Amino acid sequence: MAAPLLALAIWEGRAGLAHALFWLAVGTDLLDGRVARRYGEATPFGGLLDHATDATFVSAGLLAVAWSGEISIWLPVLVVASFVQYTLDSRALVGRPLRASMLGRWNGIAYFVLLGIPVIRDGLGLGWPPASWVAAIGWALVLTTLVSMTDRILAFRRTPISR
Repeated sequence: MAAPLLALAIWEGRAGLAHALFWLAVGTDLLDGRVARRYGEATPFGGLLDHATDATFVSAGLLAVAWSGEISIWLPVLVVASFVQYTLDSRALVGRPLRASMLGRWNGIAYFVLLGIPVIRDGLGLGWPPASWVAAIGWALVLTTLVSMTDRILAFRRTPISR
């Protein structure tokens, strides 16, 4: 529910609302796994749902940032594609836990960080960091996402047929 609201807030220039929604998402993302593990309710499906929620939120937010011209449209497209690849080659749809790579984990964190930079900057009315820095970080993430996706393809091809 927060993903389309965040995208709309960014798109309409409602920086305060986008700022609040971003921090709400970060807070709930940090807590949900801990709560599930504490009560013994962590499951592969829950992990998939958590990652799908994160990917949807970040993709929607990055799409709105791309629409504003601050980052390339390729980044939100690749975030969606990499999540689909991650889900399929982990075989998460048949109940297996997601298999993250180290680069994939760092990319996932970096997507949130990149989204947070303009959202927090604008929400606080700051002029720093400049849009050129955001764009550069976005292009670096396009590159690392492509590397991560290529690595997953190669790892999948090396895996025995019994996948």
